[in-house]
Amino acid sequence: MTSYACDTLRGLAPIVARHTRLLVLGSFPSEASLAAQQYYAHPRNHFWPILSALWDMDLRALSYTQRIAVVKERGLGIWDVYASCRREGSLDSAIEDAVPNDLAGLVGRAPHLQAIAHNGGESARAMRMTRAFGLPVHRLPSTSPANASWSFERKLAAWREVFHEAGLLP
Repeated sequence: MTSYACDTLRGLAPIVARHTRLLVLGSFPSEASLAAQQYYAHPRNHFWPILSALWDMDLRALSYTQRIAVVKERGLGIWDVYASCRREGSLDSAIEDAVPNDLAGLVGRAPHLQAIAHNGGESARAMRMTRAFGLPVHRLPSTSPANASWSFERKLAAWREVFHEAGLLP
């Protein structure tokens, strides 16, 4: 891997409630997400459009604070596998010196957690660790605009299956 002379980046705080049933784990926030201090802030990321389609509501029309309230209310948690890393740009392939988040500690704060879903391949590298929690663990197609090989409809179908299994669909 190429070494970059860039500063260590710090991720975002977890979004979780005691009644969280499904935890979606990304790898690490994009440059747009870090700048906005919001999960999935890149305008072409499919995360919010997928949730909007699954829950039949336009989450993008809500403020970020309102979106997070809906996410928590519906039993969804959001976090990342990595707490910090060095990275030039936003691609997962550029992540270096990654430090993992305390996933075990977070799972302990969500006693109703029923499943974990990894959003994309880099996050899925942690599946061995997340399977140790004794919960179903899923690998979902990345919602990143870099994942252009999957259509929105194909991503939505995969996400719908996991959300249905976790009881997060109306």
